[in-house]
Amino acid sequence: MLLIVSVLALREYPQFPLTPPYRPLVWGDFNVIHTTDTHGWLLGHQKSSWPEPNYSGDLGDFASFVTHMKRIAVEKNVDLLLVDSGDVHDGTGLSDGYPPGGVDAHESNKFLERLPYDLMAIGNHELYVYADTYDMYTNFVPQLNGRYLSSNVNITMFSSDGEAVSVPVGNRFVKFTTAKGRHVTSVGVLYDFTGNSVNTTVQFVADMVKESWFVEAIEEEPDVFVLIGHMPVSYDNWPVVFNAIRAVHPLTPILIFGGHSHIRDCQQYDGRSMALESGRYMETVGANLSAAQGNSNNITFTRRYLDQNRVTYQYHTRTSNATFDTSYGCSITIGLEDLAEQFDLSHLYGYAPQDYTLSRNPYPSNGSVLSLFVDDAAPTALAINNSRADVPNILITNSGELRFDVFKGEFTKNDQLTALPFTDSFLYIPNITLSIATQILPALNGAGASDKKKRVALEMEMWRRGYVDGRYNTWLAEMARRAGPGSSAEVAGNLTLGYVTTDSCPDAGDDTLHIAVPYYSSPNYIGSAPPNVTDDTPIDLVFIDFIASDVIEILNTLQNAKNYSGSDASLYSPVLANQVLELYAQVGWN
Repeated sequence: MLLIVSVLALREYPQFPLTPPYRPLVWGDFNVIHTTDTHGWLLGHQKSSWPEPNYSGDLGDFASFVTHMKRIAVEKNVDLLLVDSGDVHDGTGLSDGYPPGGVDAHESNKFLERLPYDLMAIGNHELYVYADTYDMYTNFVPQLNGRYLSSNVNITMFSSDGEAVSVPVGNRFVKFTTAKGRHVTSVGVLYDFTGNSVNTTVQFVADMVKESWFVEAIEEEPDVFVLIGHMPVSYDNWPVVFNAIRAVHPLTPILIFGGHSHIRDCQQYDGRSMALESGRYMETVGANLSAAQGNSNNITFTRRYLDQNRVTYQYHTRTSNATFDTSYGCSITIGLEDLAEQFDLSHLYGYAPQDYTLSRNPYPSNGSVLSLFVDDAAPTALAINNSRADVPNILITNSGELRFDVFKGEFTKNDQLTALPFTDSFLYIPNITLSIATQILPALNGAGASDKKKRVALEMEMWRRGYVDGRYNTWLAEMARRAGPGSSAEVAGNLTLGYVTTDSCPDAGDDTLHIAVPYYSSPNYIGSAPPNVTDDTPIDLVFIDFIASDVIEILNTLQNAKNYSGSDASLYSPVLANQVLELYAQVGWN
């Protein structure tokens, strides 16, 4: 206890003048707290550049919040569930900073296990690497006692004699009774993802609802269906699941908790349902509160998008700095800080001279992290101990390779893994003439009206492989457009930058008022400047392996001298994508 007290003394809150919520939560008979796409951000957002302080709570703070909310639910004699819609891998050093021989998120997931989740679902980031899926199956899923759902996702396991057996990663469905006696039926659905590793299987949603297990699972009417899954609530296949249930139970309340597109969103498919999506990266905590009715009348739903910080938590639990923290929550915070120390996440590579952002500065520009990567960082890092460094080249990557901003000040191991966590390799094809190589990037980005159909098909293919930035960026762009040119700090009084959500559900969803963050679009693919050589000069075409098939397909449409295949691409450098910024920082930011 003395240790906890001393740590709390160091964690004075608020560290920044955070805007509190402007209205209390409206509790209903049946209430749900929702998280999704946490991606390892369990220590919250620790930088001082806005809007980062809005999301400065950590998992320990969230655990204390849930504890207080559970107490309030008991006092109000109502139900309160805690659910999550997947993607716990790939995002920060806590998940990705493991030592050699480790498995992504194996250690950080131990802290998620300590939260009293009633339901969790699998995400696509649990499926890119078989070792990650296997770790979830063998270590994480058993901790949820049947409440981890993977309705349309299997893993192939091998018996001692080598026989392959495909089994669900978690449960297909679950039925349970709440504290207040309500009967709940749940499934956990992944969108139509095609980027999964070998020895894992994702069944398309339209096929899943035809399965006999699904038909049997929904046959008996519960008091409420609580559907969770890593699938957006807009422009995706939740209506397929919803309609399959409605065909059997036209009046049963249905609550849906989605994810994947990283946005705050809400839909009502009819008057007795609500579908909620609660952002990303431990920025947003979703709250769905409903007054369920046992007749054909519409149900009154309330949804709220909470900024993930202690000011928010204390406001809604009517606590203060002196009364908010629980020993349970503090032990999680301390454990996460210890894990960060074990992983050496504070190891310093250099000092970033300014903020570099994904979308708050134009691309290309000096303030763009995309420009930083393709113009400076990657060329510098890939030239280290590279025998081909003197051969002219063009470098191409997808802009989604960069996951987050880089902020002014200390640039640490954790910052590197946060900005770019992927262990992708850089490949190259030699002897491509400059005149051909310079056409590849515009073709990838679908330049010209005649390429629109091809661009749409390519975007769909990227979406199915897990690329969410297009959907998220469209949402940010629309938010900034609605705000208009007058939404500056000067005219907004004391409001800070943050999300300003417009969704399809009644009334306002945001819990705290903000001014919208500025937004500048960037292409799906970015590249380095062409070398200063003649058009017929052979150069190296360098690209990230995640987009190899796209690059090679375009290359074969631009020339007919050779039909290229994946075997024509070789490893350009042993440097992986998640090492680029650290190597650059050691050279350029010291």
